[in-house]
Amino acid sequence: DLVLFVGEALVGNDAVDQLVKFNRSLADLAPGAAMAGNAKRRIIDGIVLTKFDTIDDKVGAALSMVYASGAPVMFVGCGQTYVDLKRLNVKSVVKSLLK
Repeated sequence: DLVLFVGEALVGNDAVDQLVKFNRSLADLAPGAAMAGNAKRRIIDGIVLTKFDTIDDKVGAALSMVYASGAPVMFVGCGQTYVDLKRLNVKSVVKSLLK
């Protein structure tokens, strides 16, 4: 099973806090988390950021989310329908950060 964290790109660094708390709760409460020994803790596998088309060059929070969780941004929402879910264009994000 794939576990994705879905957050709004608009909230900036608050999204990082939400992600960290969600990941911590998932690790603590997921089935098998209470088992001692070599049981692998369950954490998120990826990130989906909505409203990504509205943040222009403010992509630092997305970078911070990847750093804090170790999980990649798998999709970004750039509209209001399913076809508006896009794969993250890493080159565009890097270019935006280096402006």
